[in-house]
Amino acid sequence: MVGCTLTGDELQNRLALIAELNRDALRHYERGDLVLTLHYAGIAAPRVRSMMRNEQTCCSFLIFALHKSADEVRLTITAPAAAGAAAAALFDEFIKGARRS
Repeated sequence: MVGCTLTGDELQNRLALIAELNRDALRHYERGDLVLTLHYAGIAAPRVRSMMRNEQTCCSFLIFALHKSADEVRLTITAPAAAGAAAAALFDEFIKGARRS
């Protein structure tokens, strides 16, 4: 299945948490058709890990990879080919308020 399992207030609360994390710590991102890479300040690692775990639960069709260095946390999200154009809309939610590099 390609789709988020969250609905209503639960979905809106999750999107608000992602947007807040982006405002606080997202440095930049790179976006392809089926891959989104988010670069966060290293200090945000616990929040990024928490967000990733939450998203793995509701969007199990996505593949998440987390890489941490001394000053950065990089989260790569890969959508399946079956997601097609839906991946673009989904990725839009992960980059609200972000600066593109």
